[in-house]
Amino acid sequence: MRVLLLGGNGQVGRELRRTLPALGEVTVATRDGAGADMAADFDAPPALQALVQRLAPDVVVNAAAYTAVDRAESEPEAAFRVNAEAPAALARACAVTGALLLHYSTDYVFDGGNARPYREDDPAAPLGVYGASKWAGEEAIRAGGARHAILRTAWVYAAHGRNFLRTMLQLAAEREELRVVADQIGAPTPAAWIAEATAHILRRGVPASGTWHLTAAGGDQLARVRRGDHGRGAGSGSAGALPARAADYQRRLPNPGAAAGVFGAGHREAARRFRPRAPGLARRAARHRARTGPGALKALRRA
Repeated sequence: MRVLLLGGNGQVGRELRRTLPALGEVTVATRDGAGADMAADFDAPPALQALVQRLAPDVVVNAAAYTAVDRAESEPEAAFRVNAEAPAALARACAVTGALLLHYSTDYVFDGGNARPYREDDPAAPLGVYGASKWAGEEAIRAGGARHAILRTAWVYAAHGRNFLRTMLQLAAEREELRVVADQIGAPTPAAWIAEATAHILRRGVPASGTWHLTAAGGDQLARVRRGDHGRGAGSGSAGALPARAADYQRRLPNPGAAAGVFGAGHREAARRFRPRAPGLARRAARHRARTGPGALKALRRA
């Protein structure tokens, strides 16, 4: 199997570098080509199409995205270029070459209004530019004629990159007291596990195009995740945590998973079983015992 990995320097991309080589030959591309086999500029979608058609891989894994949720509100053109126009170009190229396109999307295609976790067939209702751009990318892939697997994930974290767990570790080391959001529910999902699941999906094969939700099992309050043992054994201090409401913070957009537990089962018992710990993050996020949300691997196994 010949795999083209796009976005090889991101949280998920770095972990995919570890899991994909077991499948065959992997060509890694990053925005500027640094530390990779080549460059793939998502600000130039036509060049991406030419790249895929020239390499003719069996699989294109797109782990690249514009992910600055708040900044997207003032940079809509950039967000749509990377999250919608680029995936559209990739889909056109994959349709020509016959490659499978595996693409990652997000819970931000929903508005958080559900009283239950979201299913794959729930109608999209993005609240802002970021979610709208990701939804437009999904729709472009579906219309592009390529074989595809769209995997929606949420609350991704890793031992590298920018994510909420690393942010809280840093703040805990700098402050004596933290105010953390206590009214958001979600399923923190290790990038390492997403990469493992992706390799498993590709190894088994994708029998039909579709969209699946790929998150860790259960759900938890954001405050509990951010608060949980960040000060024990991590060299990060022992800052206390005070609950706060998401509305207290001047973010332009709320987390859409807040009301519905994102994709995973938002049951209290499931939440108790999943407790990310800072030392585990340092040792590698892959050590967390994570399972799929209500789609993904289970759906592919039945197919």
